[in-house]
Amino acid sequence: MSPVVIAASTPTLSPALDAVRLTLHVLGASVWVGGQITVTGLLPTVRGFGGEAPKKVARALARLLWPAYALVVVTGFWNIAALDVSGAPSAWTVVLAVKVAVVAVAGVAVFLHQRATTRRGLAVWGSIGGTASVAALVLGVLLAG
Repeated sequence: MSPVVIAASTPTLSPALDAVRLTLHVLGASVWVGGQITVTGLLPTVRGFGGEAPKKVARALARLLWPAYALVVVTGFWNIAALDVSGAPSAWTVVLAVKVAVVAVAGVAVFLHQRATTRRGLAVWGSIGGTASVAALVLGVLLAG
């Protein structure tokens, strides 16, 4: 599969600004997805600390994840605005639309996971949020070509 080249819609302000935009997007995605994967791996150990430890770790993680999610969304729309997708293949635009939807699902699911009061709710919403987050990452790689 050959990479899709999408031209900038307007002359870019500078290659440095493009690098900042893309770096911020990748950084936000790294924290959002990587944070979820890391806490999933640490959870059995954290539970061993007793009582409120998992909730405290979850609150601390949320202080990192939500700003990262906001950064992903803002820079994602900035990325879209920086491209002229009028000549893009329809498959590319479909993948982009699916990615936007999957990012929204990830955010909603993680939000519901944080508010779940049952073990089942925690498990279901956590699984959906984590899976959607990884799927969004994969779709982003596909879009980058």
